[in-house]
Amino acid sequence: MKTIGICSDHAGFELKQHVKKWLEAKGWPYKDFGTYSTESCDYPDFAHPLARAIEAGECYPGIAICGSGEGISITLNKHQGIRAALCWMPDIASLARRHNDANVLALPGRFITPEETDAILEAYFNATFEGGRHQRRIEKIPVKQ
Repeated sequence: MKTIGICSDHAGFELKQHVKKWLEAKGWPYKDFGTYSTESCDYPDFAHPLARAIEAGECYPGIAICGSGEGISITLNKHQGIRAALCWMPDIASLARRHNDANVLALPGRFITPEETDAILEAYFNATFEGGRHQRRIEKIPVKQ
């Protein structure tokens, strides 16, 4: 397994700590791109380094957390090689992986419990991209210059 990239802002920090323990329990390697406390900060400062590492093949997949999950996923999706999916329930996480080949799982830190997070993580990591008609669709996502 590749190193999983993980990041959050202050609002997602506590849930990120929970996710790190979940990954450690699985024995899966990860790289934490920050933040490292609950002190107020800006999610793009951590989302961009995570996105660049995924695009460079240094990490795969990524997990990103902010208060609502929206801001961090919007930032990540500015990168052409990123398909960040905001997931708040297991079925959404599974579909994001199976149909959209989501390479970043974005979580809403202020709106899901640790138990819900565990179920979302299980669904995301147990799913695999189905390809086929879905491959054709994701090939149309990047903006052509």
